[in-house]
Amino acid sequence: MLGTGLGVAALIVVLSVMNGFQDELRTRILGVASHIQISGPGGELESWQQVADEASRHPDVLGAAPYVQEQGMLSFDQAVRGTLVRGVLPDVEDKVADFARYMRAGRFDALQPGRFGIILGRDLAFALRVQVGDKVTLIAPQGLVTPAAVLPRVKQFEVVGIFEAGMYEYDSGLALVHMQDAQVLYRLDERVSGVRLKLDDLFAAPRVGRELAGSLESDLAVSDWTRSHANFFRAVALEKTMMTIILFLIVAVAAFNIVSTLVMAVQEKYADIAILRTLGASPGSIMAIFVLQGAIIGFVGLAGGVIGGLLLANNLDLIIPALETLTGATLWNKEIYYISELPSKVLPSDVVTIVSVSFVLTLVATLYPSWRASRVNPAEALRYE
Repeated sequence: MLGTGLGVAALIVVLSVMNGFQDELRTRILGVASHIQISGPGGELESWQQVADEASRHPDVLGAAPYVQEQGMLSFDQAVRGTLVRGVLPDVEDKVADFARYMRAGRFDALQPGRFGIILGRDLAFALRVQVGDKVTLIAPQGLVTPAAVLPRVKQFEVVGIFEAGMYEYDSGLALVHMQDAQVLYRLDERVSGVRLKLDDLFAAPRVGRELAGSLESDLAVSDWTRSHANFFRAVALEKTMMTIILFLIVAVAAFNIVSTLVMAVQEKYADIAILRTLGASPGSIMAIFVLQGAIIGFVGLAGGVIGGLLLANNLDLIIPALETLTGATLWNKEIYYISELPSKVLPSDVVTIVSVSFVLTLVATLYPSWRASRVNPAEALRYE
């Protein structure tokens, strides 16, 4: 019972964490990135408004927003950090991303053209040791050619906000500025890097991307989130599959324990089975007794495992910090796992599958010892009694 219960509980907890991790990763990535990205040749787009209007005519597109995306280096006091600089239009960006929801200090609409304000990810701001109101120096890699040397373009920006998306990649490496300020700094004039789209169904992104690629100009590149972040989700899906197989082997081991337990029970009750047979019990009824015994063991183990697994899976946000406090070890490192806390999402379909397969395994495990019990020869069993 304990073996079955532990195996089932482990399966429920691990699959719930995998589901939660996949769902949380997708939500956080798409809260900062976009469902579909349309970019021009060489990473520059001239008539972005025309492209945005044309893409917005698609029935599955909810919103479109232009962006400028370039590399940069931020400096404050003695601290220096490389960053991805994204120029956005705050009043339009809300249609495709959730930055306003992720703000921890300042306001997203504080990005005003000509003010040269900047919003930093929480970990990036912490690394630079800056707060709202501080002035940081942004260095663009594209330099100014002078007779003496090639000088980098440098501009001072005021920190007007700090966001926390909960995904380390963005919190530690993304800086937001107003799109016009980015165009001035990177000398793009009226050009942008591309247009970002939000769909009503994020899983329709590959289909919508193909349809837009066919209707837009041929020199435009259309990419969706399933391609730009494919490695994350393939890795999680593969890991989930492998962990499911491995943990089902734990349940199989528990089922094998049921086999050995029933074999020992048959051996111990050899004489009793023989007496029942002499009293007229049929082989089928003897077999049913041991199948029932194995089924009860499996049922009790499954019930305990489901209850324990659900309790653990639904309270991981309390259990993990308690274990970290107790052991003094870091069990969940956001720099490794991309998100800041351990997620968990219990899917009823997973629980039903786990219970069904595990119960079938326990029933199959009872067949051989039950068959052996039904084949007991009364005369042979009672010869030495």
